[in-house]
Amino acid sequence: MKKLLYAIAVSATIFTGCSKDDDDQPIIKVPVQGEITGNITANRTLAFGNYTLKGLVKIQSGVTLTIEPGSTFTADQADGEDGLVVLNGGKLIANGTADEPIVFTAKTKLGGQWAGIIMYGDAPIVNSATATGTQTAKSEDGQDLSYGGTNAAHNGGSLKYVRVEYAGLVFNNNTREHNGFSFYSVGSGTVLENLVSYKGNDDGFEFYGGTVSAKNLISYGNTDDSFDWQDGWRGQDNTNWFAYQTGIANYGMEIEAKGVNNAFWPKATNITLKRAAGTTTESNSEKQYDAIQFKSHGNGDFSNIVIDGYASVESGFGSAVQIRDLATYTEQVVGGKIKLNNVKVTNTPVLFLSQNSGGAFTVNAASFGANWSVSTTATGASLTKGKWSTVDGLDLLANL
Repeated sequence: MKKLLYAIAVSATIFTGCSKDDDDQPIIKVPVQGEITGNITANRTLAFGNYTLKGLVKIQSGVTLTIEPGSTFTADQADGEDGLVVLNGGKLIANGTADEPIVFTAKTKLGGQWAGIIMYGDAPIVNSATATGTQTAKSEDGQDLSYGGTNAAHNGGSLKYVRVEYAGLVFNNNTREHNGFSFYSVGSGTVLENLVSYKGNDDGFEFYGGTVSAKNLISYGNTDDSFDWQDGWRGQDNTNWFAYQTGIANYGMEIEAKGVNNAFWPKATNITLKRAAGTTTESNSEKQYDAIQFKSHGNGDFSNIVIDGYASVESGFGSAVQIRDLATYTEQVVGGKIKLNNVKVTNTPVLFLSQNSGGAFTVNAASFGANWSVSTTATGASLTKGKWSTVDGLDLLANL
């Protein structure tokens, strides 16, 4: 009996020791390999893996696509127009982590390889000053889909720690073009947090109306505007936006409202807009060097802003804030609907630029009244580094 008890005790010790050793070993997850293509017509979860993205993959209304953290999707322009589209009523749940981001990239690491992530909703838009009732518009991504509606709380899902690389496929300007992220009348029920748009061939992020808000955004090296919106976008809870423009780039933020003098506007805090020395613009005919441009009744309430590097490349171009037209100056600036407070401006000799479209005007600090204030202590965006903000060893926040 003593021998048996001793044997049991020894066995227990060995078993316990093995368990401890096993606990000390890292769990290695093996990614699956697969392809995603066609319409998503039933709820589906994509396990952690490396996937090929082929064609315009469309999540249909009433359907949810869930993607596990750490997954990678690779597009190849050689097979045609690739992209991930969330149709109105569909949902995308792509919740990565700081250490396991969900990455959408391209086989060829050049901007303009694919269509990026496109989401549709039925939140309100304002597309025309003369239209009455519920307004809608047609998308400019070549799909010619209608967007707009009355559902301010539209929920298109949740995107957290998602990085889009080398998107911005453009066929025809304004009729068939894509950004890194395109949000068509997306509603406030949608979660957008810790997103990266990296080296695309058009805008990093574009909002076409809607009520969605976005937190912790990085727009790095995109060749058009870092952040762009129209159609009366009115997100109210935006914070920590960082744009780093390098190589070829236009505006840090391009803000317009399709000529509609709205009684509402978006709000954003903690914004950093930086332009690397030597960065040029897309078009020689339109010098788009400004950190922030307002036009067509674009407006907004912005605070804690850092602007750096928007020096005039040639006379008459390049500033911290450009007001494009007389109507925007009169109704939005003087009317108190553009608010820029706690602004720190460096390496940007010209604060305000008037383009005088629609009539002559001169914008200056006095034009804003109490809605413009400068600061030497503004901090801009606050973002935490990690794998989500690193591409091929490049720290995207090194210049923040």
